[in-house]
Amino acid sequence: QLVDTAGMRKKARVEQKLEQMSVGASIAALKECEVAILVIDALLGMDEQDLRIARLAEREGRAVVIAFNKWDAVEDRASTARRLEDVLTASLAQLKGLPVVPLSAATGRGVDRLMPAVRRTYELWNRRVPTGELNRWFEAARDRHPPPLVEGKRIKLRYATMPKGRPPTIAVFGTRAEMMPEDWRRYLVNSFREAFDMPGVPVRVNFRGTSNPYEDAE
Repeated sequence: QLVDTAGMRKKARVEQKLEQMSVGASIAALKECEVAILVIDALLGMDEQDLRIARLAEREGRAVVIAFNKWDAVEDRASTARRLEDVLTASLAQLKGLPVVPLSAATGRGVDRLMPAVRRTYELWNRRVPTGELNRWFEAARDRHPPPLVEGKRIKLRYATMPKGRPPTIAVFGTRAEMMPEDWRRYLVNSFREAFDMPGVPVRVNFRGTSNPYEDAE
């Protein structure tokens, strides 16, 4: 089921009551959808408003596909594609590798590639990795880049599970795991994306501490 929402202008330009309601309906649809297709004007590029919408989709756990519209009117396509990639790398690292489909709504060129990209992203968003395979990856990632010391003590991570998809969610258990710094969480997310080829979907990693009866003796 496809839902075509109203365009969302910059907040400062949203004045009329009807337009405010349409923006609210668009945000509600974004929070309830499975895959959000973010339509970008290729002649204008991705602005802060577009980034806010993409970040909202990520916070809500939605997958994102970018439809790069008006591609037929772009003269320097290589430069335009590089600029978009630079913006995505710098500002949307949490959706690293999200698919970008250049197309033209006016001519129809490239539109046939949009839904296959959506379906592929949807499959990744639903994906569950078996526990054995997940822990083989987890142990290799942990050994390659061991968790840091926190308050002079090593965080000891023991195992990982994947309780759910939609979006892919990993639970990591270990002593003092709940104290894990954010940079190590990002490292684990990026390692997971690369290992299981899961670009463009939100990935959640939750660290859960386990009690250690010998902790006072360490």
